[in-house]
Amino acid sequence: MMNGLAIWAAATGPGYRSPQPTAIEGVPYGRWLFWLAVFFGLFPGIMAYVVWAERKVAARFQDRIGPNRVGPLGLLQSIADAIKLITKENLIPASADRWVHLMAPVLLLVSAFLMLAVIPFGAGLAAVNPPSGLLFLVAISSLSALSIFLAGWSSRNKFSLIGAMRGVAQLVSYEVPQVLATIPVVLWAGSLSLVTIFDRQVDRGWFLFSPPGLLAFLILTIANIAEVNRAPFDLPEAESEIVAGYHTEYSGMKFALFFLAEYLGIFAVSCLGTALFLGGGTLPIVGGHLVRSVGAETWMPFLFTNAVLVTVFALKVSAYIFLIFWIRATLPRLRVDRLMDFAWKYLVPLALVNIAIAAAWFELTIRPGSPGLLVGWLVTGPLVAAAVVGVGAINRAAASASPAARRAIGPRVGGPDA
Repeated sequence: MMNGLAIWAAATGPGYRSPQPTAIEGVPYGRWLFWLAVFFGLFPGIMAYVVWAERKVAARFQDRIGPNRVGPLGLLQSIADAIKLITKENLIPASADRWVHLMAPVLLLVSAFLMLAVIPFGAGLAAVNPPSGLLFLVAISSLSALSIFLAGWSSRNKFSLIGAMRGVAQLVSYEVPQVLATIPVVLWAGSLSLVTIFDRQVDRGWFLFSPPGLLAFLILTIANIAEVNRAPFDLPEAESEIVAGYHTEYSGMKFALFFLAEYLGIFAVSCLGTALFLGGGTLPIVGGHLVRSVGAETWMPFLFTNAVLVTVFALKVSAYIFLIFWIRATLPRLRVDRLMDFAWKYLVPLALVNIAIAAAWFELTIRPGSPGLLVGWLVTGPLVAAAVVGVGAINRAAASASPAARRAIGPRVGGPDA
């Protein structure tokens, strides 16, 4: 009898090869039960304590204590918050589109879960490995724009609609540099599969360790923060302007689904940045032989290898999430026109130029017979620095030369127009 893994392999074509070791393949439907437990049991629990960690981090930045009443160190505060949200009354506006109002948070949550489905958490630890996994992830992440718009439109609330329109404009704008920042990785790995990208970094080292890789990582990180609506890119839910944005009319468990989806999105983009540029669960001091020991068809190499890889992967993702929290606690919210300008005038040109520099890095360091890393750094390093300085200088010159741009800044506080 075919198990679940064989059914999936048959459905994906004759050339498909699953990354899962035969030790797991031998358990009928065991792989699917394992991933169902991870997605619907482990991940929501992790998100509960990511919320707790953010409250603690924000408190330290603001010279406060943070949660400390419910349980030791406040560790049960997230559980108490979840119980509160579940038991609160679920209100739906009388004029709202009831079914769309219900489905919008569900669609956003499904989008976050599907993004995590193609992430390689270790050797053989990707829920699925489609040949175009990165393309699948980018396409699925676009569902968040649709769900945000549906939430604002179905609420029949003008504040919600304004927040939804802001969200769609922001997500569409920042998806462009986000996708462009992944192209150097695809060029260097020669594949759209996240598992293959992980394997290439086992062979060649992290893609972060190059001038175009560093620039692409910075662009991707900025775009990721905008994709999950985190400060300073939290325009769709700016409380001081539009109450709460697209989820103003949500309460109870439906609001909790938005909350869970937001933190799952933070976790997913952190996993994406780690998988693409930080070598997944590998360390520079760990050789490829450790990862490839999982090729043995027994449980012990599989468990030992992934105990190391998953631990390192979790530490990297935690550092990435902490960076997002740090930025939120440090930078003020951008104005909406400056938010759009930053995407189209700075990030997109830099990402396009960086693709050409990444091609030069490939020719100089990766292609067989290339000169090597030293020549690659000497050539591409100055090119990346010149691109950053050049794009900034061009935009500053354009802004200073345009009277309309000066008028768009608005009156000064305390000035004659105040």
